[in-house]
Amino acid sequence: MGKGFRGTVADFPDFDANGDAEALYNAMKGFGSDKEAILDLVTSRSNGQRQEIRSAYKSLYGKDLIEDLKYELTGKFERLIVSLMRPPAYHDAKEIKDAIKGAGTDEKCLIEILASRTNQQIHDLVAAYNDAYGRDIEQDIIGDTSGHFKKMLVVLLQGTREDDGVVHEEVIEEDAQALYAAGEEQWGTDESIFIMLLGNRSVTHLQLVFDEYQKIAEKSIEDSIKSELSGDFERLMLAVVQCIRSRPMFFAKRLYKSMKGLGTADNTLIRIMISRSEIDMLDIRECFRLRYEKSLHNMIQDDTSGEYKRTLLKLCGGDDDIAGEFFPEAAQIAYKMWEISAMTKVQLRGTVHPISDFDPGSDAQDLRKAMKGFGTDEDTIIEIVAKRSNEQRQEIRHVFKSILGRDLMADLKSELSKNLCRLIMGLMMTPAEFDAKMMKKAMEGAGTDEHALIEILVTRSNQEIQDMCAAYKKAFKKNLEDAIRSDTSGHFCRILVSLAQGARDEGPADMGRAEEDAQALADACNAESDEMMDKFMSILCTRSFPHLRRVFQEFVRCSNKDIEQIIKKEMSGDIKNAMYAIVRSVKNQPSYLADRLYKAMKGLGTDDRALIRIMVSRSEIDLFNIRKEFKDTHDTSLHDFIQVEALVGDTSGDYRKTLLILCGGED
Repeated sequence: MGKGFRGTVADFPDFDANGDAEALYNAMKGFGSDKEAILDLVTSRSNGQRQEIRSAYKSLYGKDLIEDLKYELTGKFERLIVSLMRPPAYHDAKEIKDAIKGAGTDEKCLIEILASRTNQQIHDLVAAYNDAYGRDIEQDIIGDTSGHFKKMLVVLLQGTREDDGVVHEEVIEEDAQALYAAGEEQWGTDESIFIMLLGNRSVTHLQLVFDEYQKIAEKSIEDSIKSELSGDFERLMLAVVQCIRSRPMFFAKRLYKSMKGLGTADNTLIRIMISRSEIDMLDIRECFRLRYEKSLHNMIQDDTSGEYKRTLLKLCGGDDDIAGEFFPEAAQIAYKMWEISAMTKVQLRGTVHPISDFDPGSDAQDLRKAMKGFGTDEDTIIEIVAKRSNEQRQEIRHVFKSILGRDLMADLKSELSKNLCRLIMGLMMTPAEFDAKMMKKAMEGAGTDEHALIEILVTRSNQEIQDMCAAYKKAFKKNLEDAIRSDTSGHFCRILVSLAQGARDEGPADMGRAEEDAQALADACNAESDEMMDKFMSILCTRSFPHLRRVFQEFVRCSNKDIEQIIKKEMSGDIKNAMYAIVRSVKNQPSYLADRLYKAMKGLGTDDRALIRIMVSRSEIDLFNIRKEFKDTHDTSLHDFIQVEALVGDTSGDYRKTLLILCGGED
């Protein structure tokens, strides 16, 4: 990764341990304490210098500096300052001890520390744990964990990974094939192969193995781990792989997850900011900006307060602009990310499948019974509609009309209400009818739901768009293109109309043309606004997704900029949202839709229309993949999020029940 020192806290010049010890003593004596003086001094000294200050404090005053700091300070600020005063190995030891004491185990803490530390750091940790607690860390972890998760933790605790420079050229392909044979190629997974190889080979060797694995499996090692493993063992192996790919990116993700949402995971935030401040915080900041288009400094600023915030910002070391320019390290990571995206062959999986022994006549009769008489049997309706494929639902509609002479859609609409009605009706329409209805809803009334228009047109295939246009014309007696033109304007209108043609290229990437397109986009960044928009639109709205992955990868090489950040910086409003959605979908469409689901449910109210639209339209295509991306990004399952975060005001519970059936299970 980086060359030279990449931390944000270094040795203080003209250091005087006795003078600092005296300054800290004076900051704490008398009534109250000078917290500003304490945080300024502690954060501007390296950890080695802090240990000298502790020793000098004991010699001068016969007192333990850490105990005095604990007495004088409170809350998260106290925890942060006291942790800074411990040697790194003893800080890690305390974090491990805290993670396994008491009734529950903080598995995420164990994973983060043991997956990310070097051999020497692991050896120092083992010794510090024994010195501090008089116990063997391996035995404590064995006693508190189980299964393959425990085995991998024990392997990592040995600190015997080969040195970074060690590469066994002759077995790279063999190792990749062994990983493939242990997982993707067989029924069930041979976890011991994953443990042995990922726990012992060098970082450099494994990076080459992962590249070779991608060629064999046509998917990334991360995707294979997500599909083959589960639970804490899956999370641990993903963390190991992410640290092998890029430790700074691993920590950037952990920091983001510690601060997003309603609460802050302060233990995680403190642990990472301290442990990386003298190692690679500059690289973490760059990776953070690359992935989240927001500086780490700004996120800390928005998410914390008081002396605690000021101390964290000192450790962060500064704010990064968001101009889109890369440091060399981040450019390499961005280029590699696009390469992985371009090489990965994703197996899309839905959560709703055709049922065997399907009998449309019986289903039609059962639905009729559920709706006639006094009251409605919602459970039966949900059980039938949510557990049949769309094709089977269309057969039920047809048979319902044939044998009962009634319109099933009209009957359902008269019997159900609110969001349950919208959800069940959406499931009973053909995909094209449903998309046409959603487009109509997005444009009718006083306001336009631009996000819905973007989401539908960006994520549908050419055939799906053409079918939707035909369904729109049939249902509403108007061309979809005309409706878009009458409801939107300017460049945004042009983007939507272009996408609504359903005429995007469908071929693989053309590398020669990809380089030309990338250079054209780079040149357009320096052009006038209208000229830039024309060029971006002509490429982003017409090229195939595989081709665009290569274009965006080459864009990094020829401009040293990130296409996402350029869009964010140079564009605004609906145009920015549309272009950004295209890039996100090109990179990883399930991830884009997972983010849309999260935004539909987080906050004070639920955007039920967006929630229904995505759950219905993706249930037979890639909702399983969306679930996996949701869990990876937001650290909670889509199932749990629907259960807990959404639908607070829904009274019946049937709406929630139907959504959970479509979700297809917990992760």
